[in-house]
This record gives sequence, C-alpha cells and structure tokens, in this order.
Amino acid sequence: MHGNRRQFLTYGGLALGSLLISRGIIAKSQAIANPVPTALNAGETRLVVISDLNSAYGSTDYLSQVKRAIALIPDWQPDLVLCAGDMVAGQKSSLTPAQLAAMWQAFERYIAQPLRQANIPFAFTLGNHDASGSLRDGQYTFAADRQAASQYWRNPAHTPTLDFVDRRHFPFYYSFTQNNIFYSVWDASTARISPAQLAWIEASLASDQAQRSRLRFALGHLSLYPVASGSRSEPGNYLHDGDRLQTLLEKYNVHTYISGHQHAYYPAHRGQLELLHTGALGDGPRSLVQGNLSPYRSLTIIDIPRGGTNLRYTTYNMDRLTVVDHGTLPGSLNTPRGHLQRRDLRAT
Repeated sequence: MHGNRRQFLTYGGLALGSLLISRGIIAKSQAIANPVPTALNAGETRLVVISDLNSAYGSTDYLSQVKRAIALIPDWQPDLVLCAGDMVAGQKSSLTPAQLAAMWQAFERYIAQPLRQANIPFAFTLGNHDASGSLRDGQYTFAADRQAASQYWRNPAHTPTLDFVDRRHFPFYYSFTQNNIFYSVWDASTARISPAQLAWIEASLASDQAQRSRLRFALGHLSLYPVASGSRSEPGNYLHDGDRLQTLLEKYNVHTYISGHQHAYYPAHRGQLELLHTGALGDGPRSLVQGNLSPYRSLTIIDIPRGGTNLRYTTYNMDRLTVVDHGTLPGSLNTPRGHLQRRDLRAT
C-alpha cells in the first residue's frame, strides 16, 4: 500500500477537484483546482482525521461532503483514518433498537465498508450521538445506544484491524499502536471522565509500550477547552477539569489530543500539548468563539515525519473544496476555559 501511495503522490499531481471528477462525485463545472497533500518522504506516516459525520436524529444517510471525503481518502492512501466521534445520530430516547441498528448499518455501508475494502485501518472514539455515557441515578441514560454501538463494533466483521495494546473495554476506551505511535482512545462522550477510566488512562500512558513509542496521541470526542461559539462554549460541551487532564497528558509526553464535538476546526497548543479540534464533516459546522470566519465542513490530513515531531497539517474546506489557509485562523483564542494559541505560533 505504501509503495502505491508514494507513486500516486509523486507523479499523480491531481488536484482535489480532478480527483472528484474522475470518481464521478462532482461535475466538472463544480471543480476547484487544489493541491493534493505534500508528497511523503520514506518512513513518514499519514493520518486522515474526520469527525462529527452525522445528520439529523435517526438519520440513515450522510451529507454529500461526507461521501466526497470517503471517496477521496483511498487516493491519499493514509496509514490510518481517525474519527473523533459522532458517526451516527443517536442520543434521542425515542429511537428504537431497530432504528439504532439501521443507523449503524448505514455507517457500515457509507463509511466503514469502503475504507475496509480499500484496506485502510480505521480507529475511532465514541461520541455523544454514538454512545453517550451520561448517567441518571447511576444508570446510563442512553443504554440502548451504548448497546447498539457495542454490538456493531464487537462484531468480528466490523472490529478494526488494529494492533491493540488493551482492548478490554473496547469499543468505549482502548489503546493500540501503529508505526511505533501509541494511541490512547477515551470514552469522552460526556464532560466527565470516570475515576476508573482516569486510572486506566494514566496506567496506559505510563506503560513501557507507550513510553517506548516515538509519539503518543490521545483521542476523545469532547475537547479539553471550548473553541466554538454558542452552546459549544457552555459547560457540558467540553471536558470537566481540562487543566488537570492537560497536566496528565503532558506528564506522559503526549504530543496531541485529538477531539471533535465543537464542530469548528482549530489546531492549537497550550503549554507543551498540541490540541487538534477537528471540524465537523456532517451537519452543523460552527464558527470559532472569536474571529469572523464563516462555518465550514472540514477534514484534516496529518503527515508525521519519520524521526521528528513537527507534524504537517493539510485541512480541506469540504464545502468549497479548498485548502484551509491556516493564516486566516485566529492566532489565539480566549476561550471560557483559558487561552489557546494556534499550533504554528509559539510565544517569544
């Protein structure tokens, strides 16, 4: 797979619009010439990060932007696709088990199966619309959602082909490695991480396998800090005690925490920790808490050098089919929970 990817990126040189035309996804009149991601050097790793794919409650279809993205991904030949949650549209008590199962069947048809057929590994965290961990009187409020998600992912036909380190709590939280990179995947579908999971996170990150890895990433649906305007900046829409969690991640030299839910793209750093707030690919993109950019749907490609930690981001505005100019993003955000700086800018 890697050889094919290098060949395509070296002599293919197709624009994003050309790829979409060639696959019959858009008409020629809709195409905008955009570069493919920078060609990779030997030994580099490529990730495609997507999030918040869902539409209205109970939906069994996906927006055209989602379908375009899934059709494009094989041409980029990533080593791994990461999804920061909300793959289906649950979290509504009136949805029946049959409706929940139908949503996961649609996810299989439109998302999981095409990537599996392209031999592209897929890892994910569960979002609040997939399997909310909210509690009432000590019981899961959306127990049926969690059961449906577990049934889908524990089906051997659907379980990702990952090099699991710890899958005892899969699909809710787990860890795996790939290309000597360690991934800690959280159940951050609600604002509070349980004490049991916190203990697991710390033990996982402190393990010899995690610390021997050249990089460490954490993946959870809710962010440590809010970056989007409106209700996403209100408590409950980002993780409680984000400063403590940041300190924990920094203690074990985690490079980046990848999250969704905010529905606004913002690559940041705070202290020594990088924070990728992945924009929504499906319904409901939002504006940042500061700045005047209009909302847009997006996905991000991360290229990781073989021996370094200076990651390269290529992010696509999937509404306009253009590459996001990071210089148009605010240089910093003063969020309700603290100051964030854009990842390419460092304090002098």
